[in-house]
Amino acid sequence: MELLIDFPGGARVDAHFGPYTVHTDQPAMGGGEGSAPTPFGVFLASLGTCAGIYVLGFCKQRGLPTEGIRIIQHTQSNPLSGMVEKVELEIQVPPGFPEKYRPSLIRSAELCAVKKHLENPPAFEINTKEVAVA
Repeated sequence: MELLIDFPGGARVDAHFGPYTVHTDQPAMGGGEGSAPTPFGVFLASLGTCAGIYVLGFCKQRGLPTEGIRIIQHTQSNPLSGMVEKVELEIQVPPGFPEKYRPSLIRSAELCAVKKHLENPPAFEINTKEVAVA
């Protein structure tokens, strides 16, 4: 998969892939306009939405309604390093959601590909290349 990252102005940085564009910005105190989430915010959102895709798939496969189901994500950061040390996902279900499926909802959320990549991180290689400006 190839993503093209560009700089449309100010503190905005966008990622383009396929037919999609993900816009990011910094808050005003970080030199931006706050017109979009920060890159780190998009990263954190990818964790919860990825888990949500698996929860949604589980429910659809079993004909379970998803109305009233939501995931609340909390992060705990190290006060010294600022690094996230814990991510908690709480799958909230409406009254009457079958009790027998709750453990399976958790197992389905644990299949999240973003989470699995954090548990087994890829190697990174960063380099530069000179190209002519069109």
